[in-house]
Amino acid sequence: MISDQTKIDSLLARTRRFVREVAIPNEDRVEREDKVGDDLVAAMRELGTFGWSIPEQYGGSGLTTEELALAFMELTQCSVAYRVVGAQNAGIGSECIIRDGTQEQKERYLPRLASGELIGCLALTEEAAGSDATALQTRAERQADGSYVINGAKRYITLAPIAGLFTVFARTDERTRGADGITAFLVERGTPGLTTSGSTPKMGQEGAPIGEVYLKDCRVPAEAIIGLEPGQGFRTVMKALNKQRINLSALSTGPAIRLLAEAVSYAKEREQSGRAIAEFQLIQAMLAECKVEIEATRALILETARKRDRDEDVTMDVSLCKYQSTEMCCRVADRVVQIFGGQGYVKGRGIERFYRDVRAARIYEGTSQIHLLNIAKHLLRDPAHDQKLAP
Repeated sequence: MISDQTKIDSLLARTRRFVREVAIPNEDRVEREDKVGDDLVAAMRELGTFGWSIPEQYGGSGLTTEELALAFMELTQCSVAYRVVGAQNAGIGSECIIRDGTQEQKERYLPRLASGELIGCLALTEEAAGSDATALQTRAERQADGSYVINGAKRYITLAPIAGLFTVFARTDERTRGADGITAFLVERGTPGLTTSGSTPKMGQEGAPIGEVYLKDCRVPAEAIIGLEPGQGFRTVMKALNKQRINLSALSTGPAIRLLAEAVSYAKEREQSGRAIAEFQLIQAMLAECKVEIEATRALILETARKRDRDEDVTMDVSLCKYQSTEMCCRVADRVVQIFGGQGYVKGRGIERFYRDVRAARIYEGTSQIHLLNIAKHLLRDPAHDQKLAP
């Protein structure tokens, strides 16, 4: 749903200008320094990326799901690091608070997240709790004074080394298993007992650090529980991920758009046997396949976003989007490397960087295999698909 066409058109234009004039010229620097510099963060603050999805009453832009998807497709036509650092607050960094936080929690944290003063992160994944997040081992024990003491460790947490606010998930009820008994806590950096690792070395996405979160006798008040309701944490994160998986789908489409643009430009300028390789039909076929997949994925994402804006159930739709977009982006990246040939494999044009950067999207926020299972589960129990065709 587009709430204000003039407003979103202006935002998209400003985002394109940021990508073209600020982000892309600094991509090599971000990779080299493994950091999105303060000047670049300041530019994203001015653009408002940190608060795109946060309600206007708390200092954000209050974009609808469709508007946010469109904005993310523009923002991600540059190094992945920009959107991780500059837009995580517009997704999983704030969504749990937006969905289920108390009024006091919203007033305390959302304005600072919207401005970029505070970086939020989602501390859910553990060594033995990845695809099955309900298997987490982190425990929070209620004390006589009503506070909780948290013990455990989280891993592969995006922006953990630089985050200031952690949404930590811990089991508070040992009598239950699965989703029941998991509670979401808001824990600020500096709370005694919470520490983080440095940046974990990884295949790509330089400038967007991930790391571990350690909780050792970390005491927090009962008021730190999101919504003040123990045992509801897993339901809260599932609400957040329903939206975030649309976001991630858009975030995976932007790089594919950029890669195709680079491939078209290169195919026109690169000559082989006295002709531009764009004249070769096999090159044309790869370019066309990329375009078809991008446009089909874009249409799926925007329709799912509109359904969510209409308050329709999108539980299966978000899995369709997440699976299709991340798999599509990796296929596009592979074709573009092939079109560039040796220039796509070596450093210098940025193609190999995108190839490495986008690979992670098929793993986090539900692997491709988990989303296929989720799609099948919903498909098999939907009465609309249980009708036998007439002989």
